[in-house]
Amino acid sequence: MSSYFTDLAQQYIDGEWRPGTGSWDIIDFNPYDGEKLASITIAAVDEIDQAYRAAARAQKQWAAINPYARRAVFEKALRLIEERDAEITEAIIAELGGTRLKAAFELHLAKEFLRESIQWSLRPEGRILPSPVDGKENRVYRVPVGVVGVISPFNFPFLLSIKSVAPALALGNGVVLKPHQNTPIVGGTLVAKIFEDAGLPGGLLNVVVTDIAEIGDAFIEHPIPKVISFTGSDKVGRHVATVCASLFKRTVLELGGNSAVVVLDDADLDYAVDAAVFSRYVHQGQVCMAANRILVDRSIADEFTEKFVAKVKTLKAGDPNDPQTVIGPLINSQQAESVSATVEQAVAEGATALLHGTTTDNLVEPSVLTGVPAESDLLRQEVFGPVAFLIPFDGEEEAVRIVNDTPYGLSGAVHTGDIERGVAFAKQIDTGMFHVNDGTVHDEPVVPFGGEKHSGIGRLNGETTVESFTTLKWISVQHGRSGFPF
Repeated sequence: MSSYFTDLAQQYIDGEWRPGTGSWDIIDFNPYDGEKLASITIAAVDEIDQAYRAAARAQKQWAAINPYARRAVFEKALRLIEERDAEITEAIIAELGGTRLKAAFELHLAKEFLRESIQWSLRPEGRILPSPVDGKENRVYRVPVGVVGVISPFNFPFLLSIKSVAPALALGNGVVLKPHQNTPIVGGTLVAKIFEDAGLPGGLLNVVVTDIAEIGDAFIEHPIPKVISFTGSDKVGRHVATVCASLFKRTVLELGGNSAVVVLDDADLDYAVDAAVFSRYVHQGQVCMAANRILVDRSIADEFTEKFVAKVKTLKAGDPNDPQTVIGPLINSQQAESVSATVEQAVAEGATALLHGTTTDNLVEPSVLTGVPAESDLLRQEVFGPVAFLIPFDGEEEAVRIVNDTPYGLSGAVHTGDIERGVAFAKQIDTGMFHVNDGTVHDEPVVPFGGEKHSGIGRLNGETTVESFTTLKWISVQHGRSGFPF
């Protein structure tokens, strides 16, 4: 087992590793075999305050450093991740139940985002704007917001922590990171260790491992952070948005999804099957962009279904440490029970299980369901597990209606032999991202990432990240004397 689970099972506040002072411990378990990985005494409200104050103190000096000098920290962090690739992979497998394939996917993206963050230090640009007043010079500066609070999820914790933490730091901010309770090491203290070893000044990045049962809303209510970046469920996201709005804080909310892969009548069926299977079952379906729904034109539905089910049957479920495993465990027993209950509910409502996976502890085998009633709530909610709903449709107009019939609007994909037909289809979907002739699970450092409706507020990546973690300041200079009416 990686030494990370012994060495990093602490809080990281103001450049120091120390135990929390909360009233209980978070026990970090391997979701596949139940092995205890770590025990971490949680952070109390006082430590949330200490973390934010440390970030605020360190941030002023950090923001004043030449951005070319700041850049060196991120170059070193990238090298460290590359050097520790094997150790981080083992930690992802142990703490998340992520397969080797998934760990490689997450690490690849994390490195891509760090490569981009090397340039984020140089991204902010000022402007000089004209004025109707003679002799006036309007300077508009883009400056750090100050301190950013980051709350990361359990499904891609290393990537999604770095995705907010790295650009926020690169742009001159301080950061306090609260990882998910099920992934406190990979999503939290491991990130702190990498930046500490890369030479980031103490206090700029703080990691608090805690739970709302201990701290309530203290993390998002604290007066210091000006922006809260949250990735998680829409239910919790709604609460974060409500609290932050009442305190005039900005939010970046990356929430749930209920994406669809749409297969039109002129699609390459074998390719569409491959894309749909990946889009639904990558990381056991625990991906916000995953395709819960597979919509297929009725004229090709039988052939597609046969090929789809046959491919899903080949997906090996089991030990995520086995390189052949595609379906590993869900993160905890509550998730496993919830996904199993979803399958049973669908069957009870009249659906047919073309493949009915069994559940053993946290390991949930793939299921494929068809005939779910059109009015069922199951078709409109996010299913965070290896369950696919196959839905036939008659014509593009009906497909558009079905895809949009959900509170979510994160990602999606359409398959067709005519690219412009696909683009025209994509334009009709109420979603933040949509892909033609590809899967639904994509994230690239320079392309705006985010959703519509209940899938979130705001965007990350590229210029949108700069906008999220900086603010604008107008400083005018009057050359000569200005005139006043009295």
